[in-house]
Parts: sequence; structure tokens; C-alpha cells
Amino acid sequence: MKTNWFTSSGNWILDRFPLTKLWNDHMAHYYAPKNFNFWYFFGSLALLVLVNQFVTGILLTMNYKPDAKLAFDSVEYIMRDVHWGWLIRYMHSTGASAFFIVIYLHMFRGLMYGSFKQPRELVWIFGMLLFVALMAEAFMGYLLPWGQMSYWGAQVIISLFSAIPVIGDELSLWVRGDYVVSDATLNRFFAFHVISVPLVLVMLVFLHIVALHEVGSNNPDGIDIKKYKNEQGVPLDGIPFHPYYTVKDIAGVGVFLIFFATVIFYMPEMGGYFLEHANFIPADPLKTPEHIAPVWYFTPFYAILRAIPDKFAGVIGMGGAIVVLFLLPWLDRNPVRSIRYRGGIYKKALLMFAISFLVLGYLGTQPATPSATIVARIFTAIYFGFFLLMPIYTRWEKTKPVPTRTTEHHSIDEQLPALLEEITELKPATSEIDHGVFRSSFFSRRPSPTGIRHVLTRFAKKLVESLD
Repeated sequence: MKTNWFTSSGNWILDRFPLTKLWNDHMAHYYAPKNFNFWYFFGSLALLVLVNQFVTGILLTMNYKPDAKLAFDSVEYIMRDVHWGWLIRYMHSTGASAFFIVIYLHMFRGLMYGSFKQPRELVWIFGMLLFVALMAEAFMGYLLPWGQMSYWGAQVIISLFSAIPVIGDELSLWVRGDYVVSDATLNRFFAFHVISVPLVLVMLVFLHIVALHEVGSNNPDGIDIKKYKNEQGVPLDGIPFHPYYTVKDIAGVGVFLIFFATVIFYMPEMGGYFLEHANFIPADPLKTPEHIAPVWYFTPFYAILRAIPDKFAGVIGMGGAIVVLFLLPWLDRNPVRSIRYRGGIYKKALLMFAISFLVLGYLGTQPATPSATIVARIFTAIYFGFFLLMPIYTRWEKTKPVPTRTTEHHSIDEQLPALLEEITELKPATSEIDHGVFRSSFFSRRPSPTGIRHVLTRFAKKLVESLD
């Protein structure tokens, strides 16, 4: 009998490398809770954007020159003369902002459903290390276009290291490689951005996923599905990640790519938030921009820095805003994970935290006027109050009974047909319209004031109940 060459080659590899075992452990035989909702798209989307950044970054380095005299011109060359270079550059710049949008939503999901609580503390720590590495990667890549905002933004941020007592001046000099941001700075930032930090990111992604699959995924109910298994050891409330969630994630990827492509083709600068207007001007060490601000995903922490009058205290505050996230698993003293069953205190506190983060992000993009500084100080206090007061208010809140098994919550797409039926009503077509097509029930549907009022009343009652 003739042996199939492809089959024998595959068996030869599988005998020497556990590819099938890896696939089963982390995909086909990894059982995830069956009640995931749309908030659980953002983990896979983060992995997608990371791959996009790697691929487009490699293509950009083929034509980029890490030289202070040539860097800006090389970017212009990529945009104007390299085939599809403009698309690759916009995919990379938009991908950077998309990465932080996805990561921030991914982290917020963890705050809502208690994904940082026992036994997932290490998963959260690896995720936070990923966040810090991503910030370093984005900051170093921000300098590479060598535009006005890149140059002066790096100059301001690096100078903050000098506020550290004793070692501050030497540390800032080491980071820059010179007394000012120069060609030496550009070269070392290029090396870190292209080689060092991406390796750290890949390692941390691996550790994050392995740690997650060891303890199992959290779910909107915040309960462990491993407690209830059948005779074969399969969780009763779990389904294989592949093919069920791989197919579901493809739908999420499709929606994400629609928005991603819309930004790339129609608004790649996003009004100056994704690509600042000053960055289309070559870096000039002799001409300081009127208003220096980092790119939008750093602005909440930049606003905290500016809200504190003392330079060193501001640096401590900015760093503390990130460090306190690492401590979250030990600050929350409530045993209940999910916001569905937590008390109104935590829900209100989380809402205020989200508002403070958004307001600080906006203030970080604006000039530091006296009134803006006062507002920034208020929301900085709210930001830190959410974490530092957590050991107190999480003990006070009254929680709801947590179910032992996962509950079924209908998704929006399942409720949509009934909802549309309720808020509309059928009316006869007007006599002015003679054509039969326009007398169909589709065109004779009109909004129903009574139905809309009932839906809004029901939604308001649910909102009030959730805050009790």
C-alpha cells in the first residue's frame, strides 16, 4: 500500500512536537463559559491588532531610516513613493490607537466582571505588565517619525526622569543618549521599538494566555464553571473554544475591521488625535510648539502629571496611577466578582472612575489653564479614590445572591426583533401613494409613542435597580 507523503510527514512532526496537544489544550478541548457576551471580543481583537502592528511594522522598517537627518524624509518617501506605503503607514498608526482602545475596553471588562480576583491575580498581573510594555512600545515608536510633536513630546517626557532624586539627571541622560533628544536617542528608540520591546510583548502574551487557560476564563456571572462537571470531566456550563468562540470572534473581527477600515480610508488623522497636525512638520530643535501634548492614549496620565504642582510629586502621581492598577486584586475585599451581583456602591464608583478617566484624557489634550488644572485635580482625586478607598467601600456594599450555575441572558441581537416590534406599529398606507410596493407593511410601519414610552420606562427601572 502506498503511503501518503503528506500524512507521513505530518506524523513525523507530531511524533517530535506536541502540536496536536497544544491545539487541544488551548483551543479544541479548552472549555470556556457558554455565557460570554460582546465584552469578551476584545481579548481576541487585541491579538489581531498586535499581529497587524508586527506585520506593518516590519514592512515600514524596510524603507525607514533611523537617522535624524533622514527619518522624516523617509516617512514622506513611504507615504508618497512606496507602493501602498501610505496604506501600510496608516494601518500602523491607526493600529496603535486601535490597540489602546481595545486594551482599555478589555481592562474595563475586567473591572466590571472581577476578572482580577482570585484565582486570576497572576493573569491580571501579566496583563498589566503587557499594558506597561505596550506604553513603552508606543512611546518609543512615537519619536520615530521625527516630526515636531514627536521630538518635543519625547523631550518633555524624558525630562521628567530628571525629577527623580539622586539618579534623575544621569537616568534622563542615559535614556536620551545625549544632553538633548538627538540622533542617538532616535537610534536607541528604534532598536527598542523594533526588537527589544516586541520580544517582551510576545513573551508576556504567551504567559498571559497560559495563565488564563490554567485557571479558566471568567464570565459575566463571575462564577467558576469548573465546579460542576459531567462524568467525562467536561464543565456543564462550558463549550469548546473552537469552533464555537472562534466562529463568534470572526463576527467580532468583521465588525471591528469595518470601523478600522473606515478610519484608515476616510479619517486616518482622526482630527489630530491619531496623527497630530504638528507631526507633519519636520522636527526643529529651535522652535517649540505652542502646546505640547502626548498622543491621546497617554493623556489621562499626562493630565494627572500636570494637575500636581510639584514636578517630582507629579511624576509619582503619574506612575502611581499605573502602579495602583497592579494592586487591584488585593484592594477589592468583596468576594463577589461580577458587577451583576455587586452593590450600588461599586457600580457608582466604577462609573465615576470611567468618567474621571475620560475627562482626564480630554484635559490632557488641552492647554493647562488655571480652570482646567482645578478640574484635573478634582478628577485625579476621583481616579485615585476609586482604588485607595476600595478596601473600605467594598466591605460596606450589599451584594445580591450569586447563582451556582451560569445564567442565560439574551443578547441584543436576539432581543432586537421583539424590540422593533414593540416600538413600532402598523398603519395603513396613505391614499397619496398609489404604487403597490409602497403600500406594503414594511413601508407602513411607523414609530409607536406608547411602545417607545414602555421600553424607556422598563429600561429606566432596570437602571435604577442595578444601582440599588
